[in-house]
Amino acid sequence: MNLVFLGPPGAGKGTVAAIAKEALGVPHISTGDLFRENIKNETPLGKEVKEIMAKGELVPDDVTVKMVKERLRNPDCKNGYILDGFPRTIYQADELEKFSKVDYAVNFELDSETIVKRLSGRRICKSTGKIYHIVSNPPKVEGIDDETGEPLIQRDDDKEEAIKHRLEVYDKQTAPLIDYYKKRGLLFNIDASASPEASLKKIEKLAK
Repeated sequence: MNLVFLGPPGAGKGTVAAIAKEALGVPHISTGDLFRENIKNETPLGKEVKEIMAKGELVPDDVTVKMVKERLRNPDCKNGYILDGFPRTIYQADELEKFSKVDYAVNFELDSETIVKRLSGRRICKSTGKIYHIVSNPPKVEGIDDETGEPLIQRDDDKEEAIKHRLEVYDKQTAPLIDYYKKRGLLFNIDASASPEASLKKIEKLAK
């Protein structure tokens, strides 16, 4: 089954994808991971992306499309995939249609107020990358990592103003994909305020 995960930052797409890939036996393909992988392996596309990012520019659509196209050729995609973070634009969706047929676009719905609360409450241990949440998953001692004793930090893009900006970008650039897939009869909405396990059960029903 070929799935595209849509939804604003903080809606929990990555969390659900992590458990869905095991349940469905398909890879979870995130564009962020693809960029890092190609840069690390110094592939021709990776070198191109590294150069673009070093200038502080956004990776062009055609480069991202090429990267995804190459990834979907891998044998682990023969039974399907979960695409997370791609397509981001109508152009990318049109290009994807040229080399792979999407079965469903799963749209994670969550209101802005909840997203801001979710993301602004995140705290991270800089050395280990362990993520806490001040409400749902707090450390044993406020502001301190359980294992290392280091002070926890809040990433700049998890601050309220940055989150609101990310949501504006999403609404402008990516939200039109909801209509795109709805018109094609491929949209499946999920209430992202539910648990990841509840979301997975709904996705598993699609696969039957």
